[in-house]
Parts: sequence; C-alpha cells; structure tokens
Amino acid sequence: MAFGLKTAKEEWQTGVALYSFNMHPFPEAVAMADSTGTKLVEGFSFYKLGPAFNNLTMADLSPADVVRMKQMLAAKGLSMPSMYFSGGKNLAEWKKYFELGREFGLKCIVCEPQKKQLGMIDSLAGIYKIKIAIHEHEKPDIYCDPDSLLKFIKGYKNIGACADIGHWVRSGYDAVKSLEKLRGHVIELHIHDNDKAQKDVDLGTGTIDFAALVKELKQQHFTGILFYECEHDMKHNTQNVKRGMEYLQANVK
Repeated sequence: MAFGLKTAKEEWQTGVALYSFNMHPFPEAVAMADSTGTKLVEGFSFYKLGPAFNNLTMADLSPADVVRMKQMLAAKGLSMPSMYFSGGKNLAEWKKYFELGREFGLKCIVCEPQKKQLGMIDSLAGIYKIKIAIHEHEKPDIYCDPDSLLKFIKGYKNIGACADIGHWVRSGYDAVKSLEKLRGHVIELHIHDNDKAQKDVDLGTGTIDFAALVKELKQQHFTGILFYECEHDMKHNTQNVKRGMEYLQANVK
C-alpha cells in the first residue's frame, strides 16, 4: 500500500510536534507554536495539559474539552492532523484512542503498538478512516530497524511509517537509506538533527544530510507532513524551533 503520493497540485507541509513544548501548559505551547510560523501541530497522548484542562492528559479529554482545545488551536490558525498515542493495552483502549482521533478530526495516529496488535489496529484504522504511522525509537525498540518494520507492516492496508530520522541515526542506521527501504510506506516524518555525539541540535547544524534526505523524498513523490521535534533547550526553545521551521521551509522546496 503506497502512502503519501504527490499530485501536481500538492506540496509538502511542515509542522511542529507539540512534544517540543512539553514542559509548558497547553495554552502556552499553542502560543509558542504559533510564534514559529507553523500552521500544523502534532499532539501526544501523555501530554499533561496544565491547569486550563485540570491537568488532564490529551488522552483523557472529554468531548467538551476536545471542542475547547480545537477552538484554542483555531484561534491561532492552527490545526492538529496527527497525534502520537502511547500504550494501548487492549481493544477497548485502542477504540478509545480512535474515538478521540475522530473527535479531533485526525488524519493519522502515530504509535508503537505491540506486534500482535497490528491486525486489530489495522481493522480499526479502516473503520475510522484514520491511518496508522508506526514510529520508531532508537535501539532496542522493535521498530527501529527499517527492514524489520517493513516486514511487520506487510499486508496491512492502513499502516505505514512515521520516519523518525533522529532515532534512526542514533541507532546506527543511515536516514536516507532507511527512507529508501520504506518507499511507498512513509506517511509522515519526525525531523531532528544530531551532532557527532548523537545529541539533538538545531536543524542544519548537525550530521544529517538534509539535501540527500529531500532528494530521496522527491524521488518517492512524497506528500505529507514533516513535523519538527526539538528535543534540546526544551524550557526555552521557541527560537530554536522557529529557526528549525525556517530551515525546513527553505530546504524542502
């Protein structure tokens, strides 16, 4: 199943992963994201949202809370087409995630399910019309190897990959070659840059070859969202994220 195929009128999109601002309450994080110039954000289920939402996590919101959150995003001209969900122990919990995804209007759920759950969530994704993008953390994460990930998702119509290039590099995989292996299966990307010690740094200042990355994505006729996820200076990283977004927008054309 091929994901993210580009038509003549479609362009790549860039967004900010709200995990970048996870040390701040949601209203503050929304303002920070807005200040970077983005229009798209990605949520995450275990985000503790702060006093405005009674310190609930994003996964525990009521339908009324979801409406209020969408209004807060819309007031800044932001939308949230994707969310990372952690856990999901059984069918009931996954149904809860998909129901929440429907309320938010998600196009994609990013997750790292148990291998035995893949068939179940593929079926749910078909019912709810929400794609699944398998995310990989660094070793020993079971999905970190692109070859293994390709085998795991084979035959599932609604499951593709969330390519996290930073975690690939930290695991010793070449980001561009990993993308090549997953051609036709990449739904979205998490964008980082790493220095030689594999620490997170501003985009374009580390070791990842973004020119080669962009070239490969163009060869794949990729369309989708590249979410920048800044994992350094996280208490005061608004300018880091803004620089990263400017770098992305200048280099993905």
